[in-house]
Amino acid sequence: MSVVGIGVIGAGRIAQAAHLPALARAEGARLVGLCDPSELLARRVSARYEAPGYTSVEEMLDDDAVEAVIVAVPDRLHLPLASQALHAGKHVLVEKPLAGTVEEAEQLQQLAVESGLHLQVGAMKRYDPGVQHAAHAIQNKIGRILSATVWYRVMAGLRPSTEATLFPALVVDQGVRAHEATFKANREQYLLTTHGAHVLDGMRYLLGDPTGLSAQMARADNDLTWHGLANLAEGGLAHFEITANVHAEWSEGADVYGENGYVKLRTHFPFTLKASDVEVFDEASATSERAVFGDSNAYERQIEAFALAIRNDLPDSPSAEDGVAAVKLINAVADSVARGGTKVTL
Repeated sequence: MSVVGIGVIGAGRIAQAAHLPALARAEGARLVGLCDPSELLARRVSARYEAPGYTSVEEMLDDDAVEAVIVAVPDRLHLPLASQALHAGKHVLVEKPLAGTVEEAEQLQQLAVESGLHLQVGAMKRYDPGVQHAAHAIQNKIGRILSATVWYRVMAGLRPSTEATLFPALVVDQGVRAHEATFKANREQYLLTTHGAHVLDGMRYLLGDPTGLSAQMARADNDLTWHGLANLAEGGLAHFEITANVHAEWSEGADVYGENGYVKLRTHFPFTLKASDVEVFDEASATSERAVFGDSNAYERQIEAFALAIRNDLPDSPSAEDGVAAVKLINAVADSVARGGTKVTL
């Protein structure tokens, strides 16, 4: 497969900690440009990867070596920048969520359809081999789902030191950091959008599209938690939890009970680059299977799948349609909370 030239739009935290190191290792893809409006970030981060640095998106998109882009910027900028790339004839991998609103997500989906270009959403959990193994077992081995629990709990005090250990040294523009902090003042909306995109896309990936949900939120100072109940298409129920933050270790996973068995999934802090632990119990044989994988970089696997989809015209996963569905679920949670936990039909 010929190598796909990829430009990265955004040189902030997620680009430096995840996308750029993964792109440097990914088969079938290579970094051919890095753009950030911060001259400091564009210059210093691009130099680290020996790639052309830009402060103008237009200038980077004019480079024929850039066949595709990774959009690694705050979600309020996903629509304008992803649209600009698609209009320039570039394939797009956009960080989750697809966009900040359902309307914007649907605009991007329609633009991708009209352009015939690839638009993949950066919900990289789908490229964790353990999560993939669990999804296959849920859909093929344990029968109709009666009960499921899916959770995502972000650690509080342990997170800074953990990230300092696992992250590469980050280049920081303090002016940009201060500016972005103003957009995170609505903590409830910011956290639900940021973390809900993972949980709710993951729930769809494992269990299918819910037909309805209800949710409530609780707060203790700056710590927030959302708990909800989703109705599954075949009649089962799924409880989901999104908590930011817990004063404990990272906790993420799923317990899924079907008519023929059980799947237990435990996912690690993403920057450990370890595949999730997964166990599948089959009642008929009274045996449990525990899959074992080597450590895995889901960000790297995500980029490799993106490049493969471009070269072989394969379906995108998650697709723009998946991205729209995830944003709709985020909105449904917020709507249910605002109405005191009233059920929202989907």
